[in-house]
Amino acid sequence: MMVERLQAFGDIKLSKQLLQALSEMGFEEPSPIQKEAIPFALEEVDIIGQAQTGTGKTAAFAIPIAEKVNPKFLAVQALIVTPTRELAIQVAEEIAKIGKYRHVKPLPIYGGQPIDRQIRALRMGYQVVVGTPGRLLDHLNRGTLRLQHVKIVVLDEADEMLDMGFIEDIESILKDVPAEGRQIMLFSATMPPGIRKLAQTYMNNPQAVTVSRDELTVPLIDQVFYEARESVKVDALCRIIDIEDIGQGIIFCRTKRGVDELVAALEARGYFADGLHGDLSQQQRDRVMKRFRDGKSELLVATDVAARGLDIDNVTHVLNFDIPQDPVSYVHRIGRTGRIGRKGQAITLISPKEYRQLRLIENLIKTRIRRQELPSLADISERQAENLKNQLIKLIQSNRLGSYRAIVGDLLEEYDSIDVAAAALKFAVEGASVEEGLGGKDQGEVGFGNTGAAAGMVRFFINIGRIQQIRPQDIIRWIADESGISGNIIGTINIYDKFTFVEVPEEYASRVQSCMHQAMIKGRRVSVEPAKARENTEF
Repeated sequence: MMVERLQAFGDIKLSKQLLQALSEMGFEEPSPIQKEAIPFALEEVDIIGQAQTGTGKTAAFAIPIAEKVNPKFLAVQALIVTPTRELAIQVAEEIAKIGKYRHVKPLPIYGGQPIDRQIRALRMGYQVVVGTPGRLLDHLNRGTLRLQHVKIVVLDEADEMLDMGFIEDIESILKDVPAEGRQIMLFSATMPPGIRKLAQTYMNNPQAVTVSRDELTVPLIDQVFYEARESVKVDALCRIIDIEDIGQGIIFCRTKRGVDELVAALEARGYFADGLHGDLSQQQRDRVMKRFRDGKSELLVATDVAARGLDIDNVTHVLNFDIPQDPVSYVHRIGRTGRIGRKGQAITLISPKEYRQLRLIENLIKTRIRRQELPSLADISERQAENLKNQLIKLIQSNRLGSYRAIVGDLLEEYDSIDVAAAALKFAVEGASVEEGLGGKDQGEVGFGNTGAAAGMVRFFINIGRIQQIRPQDIIRWIADESGISGNIIGTINIYDKFTFVEVPEEYASRVQSCMHQAMIKGRRVSVEPAKARENTEF
């Protein structure tokens, strides 16, 4: 039997009942955060765990809680505070599964649910309460929740709670828990000053458990970006959706209005999408989440705030329709996919002027995000070919082609039958003018014109030169660092006393200019402009 083989969870000794539950849940060995945190937690040491969603942090505190509480004592012995109701429900479900054979009962408490039902449940007696700060405080003030027997407090996604303005509520809750023999476990993806202060005030010699940067961004997440101008972003997104094998995806937008507009645009193009933002009532939000979890909508379009606390196991893709303003938000967003043991993909759409923001994210995660070219219509057509064939066969067999047959009849007098059929198919897939909107040079971008560069290159004027002790290797390193292009594709560099000319490949010209114009080099803010053609210059 599996249970007998599973003598311990990795090197961690646990009770038979817990091992049996973990075995049934498919846990084979602890994740890095579990390996480090659980032994400390079992020894009743305070813990600060730096880990994001997707690293197995819930089990890192749920396992010791299920092991340590007394199932025969029907009083609250462990309290877990989470930023959102979704997370409260998910944590309670995880504890219920892990504590199944020890008969540990968790109760989720959150706003949006009738308080009298929660009061009745609390009277019945639960060993573990999981809740959101506001509703927990409400029960404490009413006297319906008593914390005098609590020995373990977990603050989950503490940085999210700080952002949402819950720190004062958390402090009020902690003051209600007897300090004698109290163990606090704090988990957070980032460690802003507000969280450090909370830890210093309430925790006793906490042990830091940090998942390395590589693990923090989850190695199973493949991170890529596509460049697309604002005016064609929706079409670019649709091409990506068509070419990717998306089981379920979360698409992030910057604003509530952006969410509504993108949902409408996707639905108009035949995709099953639902929006999630702060203006929805709790009932609407629950309905949207249920549809997504049940697989009735394939795409969930959300704002950062609305997606807080979401922990859905089968998300295959996170798509950043708008690049996040705060690089830390990127870490939170991509953590929604690549759940333990599963591969996920994070896709970001950026316009040329957003390369600098992309660099900041790369600096935070210590990883280069791979650039990919937008899939061409040919790529998509190939992907859809089999599907199209099947649809065409159905239409032919339906025998309802009367008016279309008349049009084709006229065309066949002048054109080859295969060309007519292929043109109809191309029109059905691509529309009349899709090609102009996304591909090649017809992007409506301002061309750089003749800058006096070699063929296929653009020559830039930079207002810094020999006087500032600039060398060619400085220029190459600077361009490569700022814009992320490879140094070996940079062309001719001419350095004069007060200025420099440098050539870069035409396809990267907008990117280089947007990343470097007004950037700092050698302590000076520089200007980067397309050069005038050589024949018009005096140097």
